[in-house]
Formats: sequence, structure tokens, C-alpha cells
Amino acid sequence: MCVPDREGRIEEITLGFDTPRGYLKNPAYLGAVVGRFANRIANARFTLDGVEHRLTANDGPHALHGGGQGFDRATWHMSRVVNGDGPGVELDHHSPDGDQGFPGALDVRVTYTLTGDDRLIVDYEAAADRATPVNLSQHSYWNLGGAHERDVLGHEVQILADQFLPVDATLIPTGEAQPVDRTPFDLREPVRIGERLRRSDAQLAIGRGFDHNFVLRGSGEGPCLAARLSEPRSGRMMEVWTTEPGLQFYTGNFLDGSVIGRGGRPLAARSGCCLETQHFPDSPNRLNFPSTILRPGTAWRSRTVFGFGRIG
Repeated sequence: MCVPDREGRIEEITLGFDTPRGYLKNPAYLGAVVGRFANRIANARFTLDGVEHRLTANDGPHALHGGGQGFDRATWHMSRVVNGDGPGVELDHHSPDGDQGFPGALDVRVTYTLTGDDRLIVDYEAAADRATPVNLSQHSYWNLGGAHERDVLGHEVQILADQFLPVDATLIPTGEAQPVDRTPFDLREPVRIGERLRRSDAQLAIGRGFDHNFVLRGSGEGPCLAARLSEPRSGRMMEVWTTEPGLQFYTGNFLDGSVIGRGGRPLAARSGCCLETQHFPDSPNRLNFPSTILRPGTAWRSRTVFGFGRIG
């Protein structure tokens, strides 16, 4: 995603690889569509309609982003499309019954549309022949400073959420939402990421930074404003709008230099941050969370919009 700064200089603002080969391994999910279930499912198992389903564990005992061979490792069918919003690409994938332990066959379509007013629209659709959890997201790492900005500590972030989900030592939600008030998770007004990461806080220590789901305020049929990210030096700004109830804010804590990005650059912690729109982690095991169960005869749809502009 190449975006101009306040002086009109165009630079890439997502982390990625120089060639397609890098994406075939991609242990950090750079730019990927993640599923069948984005984020974590505790102990790689859940019970649905009285039947326990065991998934492939790939994050200690847990299933992360769909398991070891999730949608980020799938070969999708791609075609060009033009709709009322602009040109785009349509990605289609068939996930068979039992894929990574999930019940039911699932047909998924993800459409990326680039509009004339600098928005990237991501539309998700899914249909299943058997009840199954579905939670799809987009896992780009953003660095609005461009190629020369080594980290996102100077970025300002705002997330329109009054609550977040605390996690246990393995990053599984404890089950109860907690108010952000008087915590480092109060991002209701724009704050520097680095300033918050310097604070002493048990939840930040668990994730080595932010790796938490925020309970978004927005509700309604259309996308609601969820977050803003800006970089004062370049003047670039991004807004995130979504129909989803949650947003995972992740500050690239587990990047350790072993992944080599564009231009041969080792990607260290804080090289980029993710704003992953989603339903809540471990929802299949939490009846008090918004349901992620898709049943036959119904369609699963979600929309997230990334809008780009400038500040100052």
C-alpha cells in the first residue's frame, strides 16, 4: 500500500517481502487473510452442539489464526473485479470439512476494492454446509512512516473502545471485559504508542506490549469508526472502519529480526503494528462473547474499510 506523505512523497506503508517467495512461509502473517478463525482458540478445542472438536495447535497448546495450515497458507483463486466502488480483486477459497479440525466445508470470498477517495475496502463472505466457527481478519502490519521509519513508537493511535479483554499468561482472554479507564489501554484519545509501552502494567508485560482485543463502541448495519493511526513526521493518517465488534491491537511484539522484510531488512519488534478487526478471541468457548457460529442456510458477511489521508 503506497501512500503519499504531507510533501507528496509516496512510500510503502505495510511490512512485506520483495518477492512472492517470502509469503509462502511468512511466519508473522504479514499481509495475510487469517482464518478459519482469526486469533486464538484455547487449548485448540471447542464444543459445538454437544460435540467436541480438536484443532491443530500451533501456538503452544492453542490454535492461532486457524491452526498450522490456516487460510494464510492456502492457495486462493484470484480474479479481477470492478464494482460501484472501484476496481479490485476477488479471492475465493474452499476449506473442506475437517480442515485443521474444524467441522463443515466452508466457502470463503474476500474482495479488496480500491476507491477513488483513498479507501481500501475489504469485504468478507462465507457459507458453510455444517455449523462451524468463522472469524476472518486481515493481518497487515502498518508503519505510516514509510521505508525509513524503523519502528512505530512515534505513531499516535486512537481506538474507540471503552473496554478491552484482559488475557492470561498464554494470551487467552480471561472471559470478562475490563474498563480501559485509568489503564494504559485507554486509547480513546490519540496517544503515542511508545509512551504507553513504557508504562509498567501486568497486561502489557504478558504480551510484551499490546496484543489485546478492544471491545468497540460502534454498532449498526454499516461500518463504524474503530481506530485512527497517524505518524506526525510524515503526516500520514489511517482510519479503520468496521462492522466487527472487536479490534486486536498488536504492536509487533514477537517480531525478533528472524523475518527478513523488503530490502533485506530484519523486522524487529515494533517494526509495524496491526489493527485486526474481528470477533473476540476464544469465542467458541465463551458463551458471553458475541457468537461466531455460522450455520447452513445463512451467510456470514463482514466489511472493514481502511481510509488514508494526511494530518497537519
